Amino acid sequence: MSIRVLTALDIAELVRQVGIDKFMDGLIESLETTFKKWKQLNVTPRVSFHYRQGVVEAMPASDDKWYTVKIVNGHPLNPSRGLQTVVAVAVLVDVDTGYPLMFMDATLLTSLRTGAASALATKYLAREDSETLGVIGNGAQSEFLAYAVTRVANRLDRILAFDIDKKATEKFTRNMSHLGYTVESADSPREVALNSDIIVTATASPGRNRVIEKPWVKPGTHINAVGGDAPGKTELDPGLVRSSKLVVELLDQALVEGEAQNVGREHVYAELWEVVAGIKPGRTSPREVTIFDSVGIAIEDLAAITYVYSLAKGDDLGTTIKILPETSNPKDLFSLVA
Repeated sequence: MSIRVLTALDIAELVRQVGIDKFMDGLIESLETTFKKWKQLNVTPRVSFHYRQGVVEAMPASDDKWYTVKIVNGHPLNPSRGLQTVVAVAVLVDVDTGYPLMFMDATLLTSLRTGAASALATKYLAREDSETLGVIGNGAQSEFLAYAVTRVANRLDRILAFDIDKKATEKFTRNMSHLGYTVESADSPREVALNSDIIVTATASPGRNRVIEKPWVKPGTHINAVGGDAPGKTELDPGLVRSSKLVVELLDQALVEGEAQNVGREHVYAELWEVVAGIKPGRTSPREVTIFDSVGIAIEDLAAITYVYSLAKGDDLGTTIKILPETSNPKDLFSLVA
């Protein structure tokens, strides 16, 4: 049996063939459909091994048809060595036979699905009349987050950006301009927060940071907090988190890795699937502050990987190779080496 292999360039080509707007809209829809069938899924927190340099994680998930597992790292100092902060690979397995069907680079896909997850949360938690998007942290993930949010917040007509690295903001501005968006550079996170209806935080600094303080956030703001994704690594003022409607992806994981680790279980309003499925309402007031505590979960990878597989298989994209053992007698594996 052959396995389809997709490189990062294959994924990029797939996005170009489909069109980035259509691809992202389809990815957001795939996540939404998957979250709505949460009770039918095998859901578990990721397994993380932490090192002095960073973290390496395994993220398994499945439904009754597909099993996926992604191996992903997080190494904040990698850019100084000319390497990506985050890289990932993934495998798609057929539940019926247990055979792998696809092996793929998941680095680009992780960025796309992380953006799609924030977009899905924004759809249910942000004000419909939101006009200004603020992005704090303009690294490799920033364009994916900003672009995805614009797909669901249709009235956004202004983007404010800040990063301690001005070259990162220049890069963000350049890439967003290619998509038709005008970006204004801000002088501080405070300036971004005070002037934004939707805020994305995606910083990489380790430690319990306060990228945004509670007094800076105006009533009715929605925040996608993406950079706090490891034990002891957070971005928001705990006072802000306690006073807001806090939505997480997977509670047990968020309490270890997300903004929720600073405030505890009692301050978590809901898991995202509960809001998407209509079990709990999302935004209920134009003045409430909402926070999506995004750490990334394997269910999102399941939705993204199967989405890409359906597109790649239809377009016969990638390379098919035979790497599994094949014998005339399935019970005689030893004959391959004897």
